[in-house]
Amino acid sequence: MDLLAHGDTEIAPNQDVSVNANAKMLKEFLDALDIDQVDLVGNDSGGGISQIFAALYPERVRSLTLTDCDTHDNWPPEAFRPFLAMAAGGGLRGTLDAMLADKSVYRSPQALGPAYEHPEQLSDDSIETYLRPFVKNPQRTHDLERFLAAFDNKHTLAIERQLKTLNAPTLVVWGTDDVYFPVKWSHWLAQNIPGTRRRVEFKDARIFFPEERWEEFDKELRAHWLLAEEQASKRELATAP
Repeated sequence: MDLLAHGDTEIAPNQDVSVNANAKMLKEFLDALDIDQVDLVGNDSGGGISQIFAALYPERVRSLTLTDCDTHDNWPPEAFRPFLAMAAGGGLRGTLDAMLADKSVYRSPQALGPAYEHPEQLSDDSIETYLRPFVKNPQRTHDLERFLAAFDNKHTLAIERQLKTLNAPTLVVWGTDDVYFPVKWSHWLAQNIPGTRRRVEFKDARIFFPEERWEEFDKELRAHWLLAEEQASKRELATAP
């Protein structure tokens, strides 16, 4: 599933693409497919959206996994504000074109390099997959501009009370070398989501470690899902007539 203003999703020119709109879209997506519950995994802004979704629709969440992501009042992160200012100033399309024309620009410290532990290992094909949809036409670029402009911690602050009552089994996995989302936010999540079962740190990992260290992450994720499945089965047995 793509977020609004991302990937191959086509939307109306003035459609709301805020994080709240994305959380509601996820519910509509599940409704359309008749899916009652999901094991929800969120990274980066998707992690913030996952928190909003879980807070608004806790009955739809069988388990929750959060990696380095927007949390509480750290949205947008201070380190990301220069990129947002560039986009707000009309420079987004030129920046995207530059990164697509020369992939080393994407990997550079001035662009997305700080998001990776080993940016030099990221393939050109992956960068094409990530960025090409944003330049498909001027409207797609404008939709991304609107998505970025809507970043505001008011959305996560508004669901803090509900988050503190979320009992869905929750796993928090965090990289220790993330300039955008310091480790302290993993502690905040673990302390404020009562369903948290485990908090894990990946030493020296950065925000996109689910891609770079997918084998380590997969091990943690599958163990978490297995536990959630076992707990769900026990609840079903306990309520059987």
